[in-house]
Amino acid sequence: MEYVSAVPTPRSETGPAAASTGGRRSLATALVLGAIGAAVVLLSSGQTWAEGKAAIGAGGSLPLSADGGDVTGLPTALAIVGLAALVAVFAVRSAGRLLVSAILALCGAGAATSAFIGAGDSSALDEKAARVAGNTAATIDSLSHTAWPYVTAVGSLLILMAGLLALRYGKQWPAMSGRYERDGTPRPRRAPRRAPDPERPEEIWKALDRGEDPTREA
Repeated sequence: MEYVSAVPTPRSETGPAAASTGGRRSLATALVLGAIGAAVVLLSSGQTWAEGKAAIGAGGSLPLSADGGDVTGLPTALAIVGLAALVAVFAVRSAGRLLVSAILALCGAGAATSAFIGAGDSSALDEKAARVAGNTAATIDSLSHTAWPYVTAVGSLLILMAGLLALRYGKQWPAMSGRYERDGTPRPRRAPRRAPDPERPEEIWKALDRGEDPTREA
């Protein structure tokens, strides 16, 4: 004899519903990663990346510092482009969305690479030392670097991750100009307006306000 359980067996979410849920999650994750990454890059690029001392006069020295913008302006520029690409992902479809997603990922990769390279750069401080000492051959002494270039690199990698998510799941995301809901189903059309019923009390009052006789047949 076969026994039938009265307890319903939970079913795993599959098909369009699962795809829609995955698309919403990836969309939210990409937005958070891209926004936070760009904010981190813009903030850390304005911080001090390198410090040192320039020799001046008779045995004297002058402390100098260089921020991220002095070392390289590429992370800041790419973070701004990445933000624009993150917004543009929702304004395009198909091949256009794929292209914009690739640009977003490349912005993150380029900003991270330039930040890593700038972490050991001394040319910005050497240029400052040459200007202060009035000697093009002057260099910086006691050179040290801060952790801010690496913070910039981490923010850039967040932008890269947002771009990779857009490349992988972007086709499931809604578009600004589309007449669709988040789950991809068409929005219901509004029912056409019906002609007003002249026998309704509010229509009679409106007719009286216009100076019309509602009892007169047309």
